[in-house]
Amino acid sequence: MKLSRWFLILALLAILTGCASSTPRMAEVRAFAAEAPKLGAYHELTERYRNTYQREQPYLSPEADAREQELNARRQQACDDFVQLQYGLQAYMQTLGKLAGDDQYDLEDQVKSVSTGIKAWPDSGLEARHVNAFAGLTRLVARAVTRPMQENAVNDIMREGRQPVQDVLDAMRTLLRLYDKSNDNEEKTVTGMLEAEIPFRDPQRDRLLLMLAKAQLQEKQAEFRLIGLRYTLARNNLDAIERRHRALVDQIPTKP
Repeated sequence: MKLSRWFLILALLAILTGCASSTPRMAEVRAFAAEAPKLGAYHELTERYRNTYQREQPYLSPEADAREQELNARRQQACDDFVQLQYGLQAYMQTLGKLAGDDQYDLEDQVKSVSTGIKAWPDSGLEARHVNAFAGLTRLVARAVTRPMQENAVNDIMREGRQPVQDVLDAMRTLLRLYDKSNDNEEKTVTGMLEAEIPFRDPQRDRLLLMLAKAQLQEKQAEFRLIGLRYTLARNNLDAIERRHRALVDQIPTKP
């Protein structure tokens, strides 16, 4: 008799969870979580920024090389924190998807992905408020592990996540501007060196060298144009995520 009652309770819980996850709002939350891969454009540009020195080094003067080596050491440390912003936001989004009934996400994996804290890097624009916002998201993700899959849990997490999400997105947009500026500087260094050297090569004696230099200049110009489009895409993705999150938060019923 007791065993039958236990199975009945489990069946009722399954029905209630299924009902909660089948509402139109929960479908919208799952769709929002499915947008997390769009954060990959930010990740790609963070890694490109991290590797700036390796690309620039062949084009640098000895004086510039020494200066860039020092900047590179600091850049490597900073990028470890910059990429964590993406992991935190992605974990938050996929945690919501799990609570809304999408079984493809593992909450324990989400907690592990954001287990490392970050610090402020004022020179880059990553400030204390951004660090606090990231910490707030990680706490929400950790707390969600113990929450049942139901609409109330989703609403509670999103209600508390409104400001942290906005601040983390602000941090990521700020860093994208930093990456964009760095990319412009890199373009000036690389193409500027090639453009300055090509006119001084002898067309007869240095024919092969000239051909290779001109080909590389064209390749680099095309590369920088493509990266410029990637920055635009990454910013648009962040803006779209912010709009969708704000719309979902605005739809949360007011607590009595």
